[in-house]
Amino acid sequence: MSGQRLRVAVRRVHLWLGLSVGALFALVGLTGSVLVFYPQLDGAWHPALTQVAPARPVSWQAVYDALRRDNPARTGAWRIEVTPSGGPIPVRYYTPVETQERDFAPLMLWLDPHSLRALRTGFWGDYPTTWIYDLHYRLLLQKPGGTALGIIGIAMLAMLLSGLWAWWPRGEGWQRALAWKREASSSRRLYDVHKWGGVGGAVVLIVVTATGVLLDLPDQVRPVVAKVSPLFGTPQAVVTATGPTLPLDALIGRAEAVLPGSALAWIETPATATAPLRVNLMVPGEPSRRFPRSNVWLDPYTGRVLAVRDERRDSGGDTFLAWLHPLHSGEALGLGGRWLIFVCGLLPALLFATGLWRWLIRRKRREPLPG
Repeated sequence: MSGQRLRVAVRRVHLWLGLSVGALFALVGLTGSVLVFYPQLDGAWHPALTQVAPARPVSWQAVYDALRRDNPARTGAWRIEVTPSGGPIPVRYYTPVETQERDFAPLMLWLDPHSLRALRTGFWGDYPTTWIYDLHYRLLLQKPGGTALGIIGIAMLAMLLSGLWAWWPRGEGWQRALAWKREASSSRRLYDVHKWGGVGGAVVLIVVTATGVLLDLPDQVRPVVAKVSPLFGTPQAVVTATGPTLPLDALIGRAEAVLPGSALAWIETPATATAPLRVNLMVPGEPSRRFPRSNVWLDPYTGRVLAVRDERRDSGGDTFLAWLHPLHSGEALGLGGRWLIFVCGLLPALLFATGLWRWLIRRKRREPLPG
């Protein structure tokens, strides 16, 4: 096949991929832009949370005691988030009986750091930001939806790469490929908008789409990565109840001493009387502040350290997996990276609209594709 015929064939592939998965790509992009700042957006939808003065609780043990006092029937693990700025304390309970038929629908609470009373409660997926998250991540179809979206994401990635390949100038054709024809037909103007939107955001869109595919297909991706590089396995530690547990703050202090210089991110209380306490910490250099990978597991009765994961000592495979979500959300590149992802999340809608509009014009006028 000659180079020109191959280019025409690739354009056809790009066109039909765009017409078949372009609308879904636009939806995923728009919801992704919303989710870049979803904690802030969620707070704006619930102003009662923003009216609480930033503060830390008197102790983390007091927070845990308040949760058990107000939720006596919920005897499993509580996951308490430690936000950098203080204020309302986000908490998750992963095994509520009310949503046990759903794949992922924890109880979400926000506690007043002063009174330790719940300011807000709700189940994941039942309020706007988490509904959008489930739409973006799993198309509201739980785990099968995530798998389907991961597979469709491969087609989206092929659409991006085929469009870039078909546009890529050959030889000395850069000036012509980058030209913007102001006095051209409506079809050509749409092509220029489509071209510049795709070329301008190509690198970011390819990275975000590729990381999205990998995040949607963990059951398929992890075994492949593990064949190349060993992955950390969650310790299956079992402890023996020997009396009352140590105060939570003392246990946290022991965990922080194991990883000096780290920042406390999450506290996961024991799920049963024989389960360990898990303290999630961010060590310097981790790509995610909110969801770091470093952990210390402790015996809640004796304070003995049972296992440690220091992200700085992770294997290459674990490091690769740790960077997927922070790159996908832009968190790894700070506030500027998040704004970049926000803007690029709007591009799929622009590309779909201009591509579809131009295709309809060409069908009506029978115009050839630009060379």
